[in-house]
Amino acid sequence: MTSIAFIGLGNMGGPMARNLLAAGHSLRIFDLSESALGDVAEAGGQIAASAPAACEGAEVVITMLPAGKHVRQVYTGDDGLLAALSPDTLCLDASTIDSETAREVGLAAAEMGIPFMDTPVSGGVAAAQAGTLAFMCGGTEEAFRRAQPVLADMGNPEKIFHAGPAGAGQVAKAANNMVLAIHMIGTCEALAMGANAGLDPGVLSEIMKASSGNNWSLQVYNPWPDVMEGSPASNDYQPGFMVDLMVKDLGLAMAVAKSSGIDNPLGRLALAQYEAHQADGHGTTDFSSILNRIRSS
Repeated sequence: MTSIAFIGLGNMGGPMARNLLAAGHSLRIFDLSESALGDVAEAGGQIAASAPAACEGAEVVITMLPAGKHVRQVYTGDDGLLAALSPDTLCLDASTIDSETAREVGLAAAEMGIPFMDTPVSGGVAAAQAGTLAFMCGGTEEAFRRAQPVLADMGNPEKIFHAGPAGAGQVAKAANNMVLAIHMIGTCEALAMGANAGLDPGVLSEIMKASSGNNWSLQVYNPWPDVMEGSPASNDYQPGFMVDLMVKDLGLAMAVAKSSGIDNPLGRLALAQYEAHQADGHGTTDFSSILNRIRSS
């Protein structure tokens, strides 16, 4: 059993924390939302009055926060965690943020002798609930070695990757989600084209899955309603991975592309499509709902 502080219990953090409790770990928890705290407390989490209070005596600190500014504030701001943690405390930030902030926080932690890794996740709410998340980790080899058993209790042990030094996990996440957005749009265009030409979207999906057009969106996240049981598309595009979050992640990918000197026209086009879909009032629907924009064009 590991003593863990978990800070940030939203749609992703809440299920992740509950999986750690189910694995036998001891959790002290903090979130600004009382309802989020209550849900995890019912599973055995101990509510703390503040983020620093949650970290008292913790062997591992896990944060799952909305944006880089929140991560920077929690770790390095006034009353930040780094100033209060002992040097042997392992810090894992599972938030999806900009790689620059992840590197800055990682450097600040290293200067204080505290092991820190950015560990953004892939798989969405369903994988968080099922405990099958993939983790993309940035930090030292030693921090990664210590992090693996804890991450395995929230994810698939075969999908825990050491991408490189601090910030590398965020670069990997940005690259992955840019490809995800591109192939989801391409899949939606192909299915809409086939349907308008008289093909059954379910039959066309099976044909493409058995052919060179096969991809993750077809395999486990079909965007056409009622083709795949359990997909957000078959539940009015709820809950899933929101368009708002895809816009955020594509924005992060654009920043990585710019800083690395790569021109990414397909990534920019995907961002423009999702921004337009968001502006039309679909920000809280699953990102596969981009199909509806394509069908109405």
